[in-house]
Amino acid sequence: MPPSRGILAVATRSSTGLPKSQWDVLPFRPAQPASFSTTACLAASGPPRKGKKAIRNLKAARQSAGRPPAPGERKALRKRVVLSNTNALEVSGLEDLDAKAIGKESSRCQMFGLPGPVVDSLRAVEAFKPTQGWRMFRSASVLWREQSIRLAQIMTDLAKLKSPETRRMVLAGEKGTGKSVMLLQAMAIAFMKKWIVINIPDAKDLTNAHTEYAPVPGTSPQQYIQRSYVANFLAQIAKANAGVLSQLQLSMQHDLSIPVQSNISLDRFADLGAKDLDLAWPIFLSLWAELTGPGRPPILFTLDNLNFIMRHSEYLGRDLKPVHAHDLSLVRHFVDHLSGARTLPNGGLVMAATTGSNKPSSPILDLAIRQSEARIQGLTGEAVPQWDPYRPGDERSLQSMADLEVFDIKGLSRDEARGILEYYAASGMLRQAVDQRLVAEKWTISGGGIIGELERGALRMRP
Repeated sequence: MPPSRGILAVATRSSTGLPKSQWDVLPFRPAQPASFSTTACLAASGPPRKGKKAIRNLKAARQSAGRPPAPGERKALRKRVVLSNTNALEVSGLEDLDAKAIGKESSRCQMFGLPGPVVDSLRAVEAFKPTQGWRMFRSASVLWREQSIRLAQIMTDLAKLKSPETRRMVLAGEKGTGKSVMLLQAMAIAFMKKWIVINIPDAKDLTNAHTEYAPVPGTSPQQYIQRSYVANFLAQIAKANAGVLSQLQLSMQHDLSIPVQSNISLDRFADLGAKDLDLAWPIFLSLWAELTGPGRPPILFTLDNLNFIMRHSEYLGRDLKPVHAHDLSLVRHFVDHLSGARTLPNGGLVMAATTGSNKPSSPILDLAIRQSEARIQGLTGEAVPQWDPYRPGDERSLQSMADLEVFDIKGLSRDEARGILEYYAASGMLRQAVDQRLVAEKWTISGGGIIGELERGALRMRP
């Protein structure tokens, strides 16, 4: 306990040198702590007075001399497709693809150029992808492989049938095996056979919530239309199939909000919907009714990136829950034909291609592919893969994928790899002699003829 201020302390000896026996009585003074101090150079200055502004020595912001990109300009640049390279050598002896060569076995392992009118139609339906290597060659050419001949024979047989038949098919395979190019080859065959080609170039554009949507009144479950997408879709159909649609005229009465000429050609009829967003979906339904009427040509209905429509979309409904992709009207229209719920009265082919790059998870689609492979191998009963009943799944997608024919796209054979390597060398892009040793090396490094890896190893990667 500290001493009281009244207690006296005894000093041992005074400062005057008195004898030890003389005691001096002094008052007790407690020690005072020293106050904090610092030198002037280390003392921090106080905050500035109110009304004063501190000087900040900042660099001037960098001013951009160029104009900002216009709306949609960057997207157009990202999706730009170059189909010709004037610096590449012109391949001598390269034949154009024609209706006679598509189904011949002698056409296997050969490169064929795409005719000009077919290229224009394929560009209109966005069959060419920016990630494909078209820009490295003088003109757009395709390799006619074993699957190409088989696909051409299927389409030829469909056209010869007396009773129209609808064939449903899914192109599946690993990443880089050429599924989108096989879809392009099917469209090229259809254009040469004067079929009606309707293509959805990328299913992701329908489900990623980048397009406006609106509910359709009186539908259960609630359906949604994407008017701006359908309007652009009609413009693509009219432009790509102008040669056929211009020869066909309106033959039915349709309940539309505008008067329509009774003998208008179908390409002009589609243009009416392309120019008016409110009329886009009704005119599409009317156009489809015209195309499936008696006496019309067969239809090739295709879609790329099937994985994106076998799940919920990024759109939200009124209850703020995700909208299933099958509740989007255009997707619903395609899925009804792919599943067999609706058929093509004049015959044709409904085809979809899966994607291996940036693909979303779709267990139902993977199961359907495994089941088809098991049926091809002759397996029955319990040997066929089934859905786990204790695992939550998408029943709507499961029903739409039942009993589908899966067209498995695999790697190139060595003969096919040699044919495309010789084309690379003739174009001046491959500066090596194409012999058996080089073919074996490139085929092995590309994972057994994966055409995407073969192109990367032969053209994009320099030794």
